[in-house]
Amino acid sequence: MEELRAKNREEEIRQNDYIKMTAEKVRRIADLRGHALKACVVTFGCQMNARDSEKLKGILAESGFLMTEEEQDADLVICNTCTVRENADQHVYGRLGRLTGLKKKKPDLIVGLCGCMMQEDHVVRKIRKSYPVVDLIFGTHNLYTFPELLYRRLTEGKRVVELWDGTDMIVENLPVRRKYSFKSGVNIMFGCDNFCSYCIVPYVRGRERSRNPADILDEIGRLAGDGVKEIMLLGQNVNSYGKKLDGAITFSELLTKVCGVPGIERVRFMTSHPKDLSDDLIRVIAENEKICRHIHLPVQSGSSRILKNMNRHYTREEYLGLVDRIREAVPDISLTTDIIVGFPGETEEDFLDTMSLVEKVGFDSAFTFIYSRRTGTPAARMEDQIPDDVVHSRFDRLLDLVKQTGEERSSRFTGQMKDVLVEDVNREPGYVSGRISENITVHLPGDESDIGKIIPVRLESCRGFYYFGTRQS
Repeated sequence: MEELRAKNREEEIRQNDYIKMTAEKVRRIADLRGHALKACVVTFGCQMNARDSEKLKGILAESGFLMTEEEQDADLVICNTCTVRENADQHVYGRLGRLTGLKKKKPDLIVGLCGCMMQEDHVVRKIRKSYPVVDLIFGTHNLYTFPELLYRRLTEGKRVVELWDGTDMIVENLPVRRKYSFKSGVNIMFGCDNFCSYCIVPYVRGRERSRNPADILDEIGRLAGDGVKEIMLLGQNVNSYGKKLDGAITFSELLTKVCGVPGIERVRFMTSHPKDLSDDLIRVIAENEKICRHIHLPVQSGSSRILKNMNRHYTREEYLGLVDRIREAVPDISLTTDIIVGFPGETEEDFLDTMSLVEKVGFDSAFTFIYSRRTGTPAARMEDQIPDDVVHSRFDRLLDLVKQTGEERSSRFTGQMKDVLVEDVNREPGYVSGRISENITVHLPGDESDIGKIIPVRLESCRGFYYFGTRQS
């Protein structure tokens, strides 16, 4: 383990050297063109991708680029891709079509692709053949080599493609440009060992790798010193954190240590796999007020038969038993979930099992998805793929139920006092928006000076999945 940590440190130094060389190259190009170079990072997908994009932005900023949200103003555009569902792929191809048109007007524009889509061989073959607009391609395993790859593209002037099948390296101490000054995601692990039959993630993100706890705590300590109040611990399955580390440590133990970092006032985590959520973790959440009262607990289906075919390693009854234990320990906790409709072989009876589970649990909200057939997964080869009209009918019925039960559940805090971490200025003049510990959005009177503050608020009225409140002194 120490040998690997030393290799990681050496690579951090090496990539930071490339950042310095790139910054000099960018300065010279800017002098020749007569204007500062601008970069735009476009993010598709999950919180892990959002955190990766913060790293890309940090590297670009340190390399001398000004950041912009407008592609047409940029000299470099990086698309950080997602491939969990087919529509995510299509969004990327659509974006490349627009960038092709833009590059005709701006021949010097550099276009890069990274992220999960780039770990699929058939996608990369298509990009190489049909999208000459793309100048730089790299994947999830070698994101930390972006400084080196960018330098190569700027100095060699030709397409750079570097993709790895996997890595044991975890190189985290490179520049980061956070979206928020007062909250931040922190990767605690990478990859996934669960191999749910519908999911492409283990194939594109790789096998589980946990970061050393000392490195995690050092990073959080630095963030706290920089004014961060809320931390989101990130992993494909945070509950399995530490299983492959030399020193035995569980996620609940790490969570306890994180809560002990001075300056950190709130701790969140995502995502939890039900099969690995321990009673010890429930106890730690119940005993520590810094841990936000929200667990995202994907169920995917309410049918034990479908869950088995999904390779989820729990039954309907086991999931419901877990929910009971969580709510017994933390009665007002918010539970959110993911649900897939139309998994191969799903019958009307299976779907009704999902509907009844939603009614029984009473989720605060649910992310509902139509099953997306992903090449390379076991489910893609399964027979009895469900007709589109049947899937869409079930999806609409589920949406209606999720909306109804979610609104009923969310209203339980009406009239209560809650602390709100203000995140943004609202579109409604004179209002700001933030979240309570239970992850529910609250709109309250305020202005930009309130952003980043934790303000006591009385929740006056529930409007479905959010509240309007009044500030309390």
